[in-house]
Amino acid sequence: MNWCILIPLLVGLISALLGYLLGRLLGGGNDDSDRIRRLEADLEACRASRMSLEGDLKTTKASLASSLTATSSATLIPFDAAAAKAVFGKKIKENDLTVVEGIGPKIQELFHNHDVKTWKALSECSLDKCQSVLDSGGDRFKIHKPGSWPEQAKMAYQGRWADLLKWQDELDGGK
Repeated sequence: MNWCILIPLLVGLISALLGYLLGRLLGGGNDDSDRIRRLEADLEACRASRMSLEGDLKTTKASLASSLTATSSATLIPFDAAAAKAVFGKKIKENDLTVVEGIGPKIQELFHNHDVKTWKALSECSLDKCQSVLDSGGDRFKIHKPGSWPEQAKMAYQGRWADLLKWQDELDGGK
């Protein structure tokens, strides 16, 4: 037999065996089962946390909704059409913004387009917001001065009809 061929084969076989053994010893192989188990456990913990948070969110929403309902019903002032008619001498519709001196149907439409549809909402508007609503209507609304509108709307919302009429008699077109 030719020893020249056998020696390189034997050296290659020994090298391959040593490489395999060193790779297993130092690299740990491709066994990812521990890593997968840890990731699955983390995923389950995240799902449990999410379910808990969703439950807390539902409870908080329900609590907030019930408190808002209680608050809004407690502070809601009922509209008395008969009292308004007695003072103004004409039928007044609830949340009719044209009751406010200086607001006509077109300006009321502008406010409705900006989600200001009630006396209460108008009473809570800043003068800047009122002016921006007017500005959105163009140049033809520049002559209007909304300075007293929120206060007039507040009186209407509160049902202070006599005070409102007296003040409106003193006003000049809502100014």
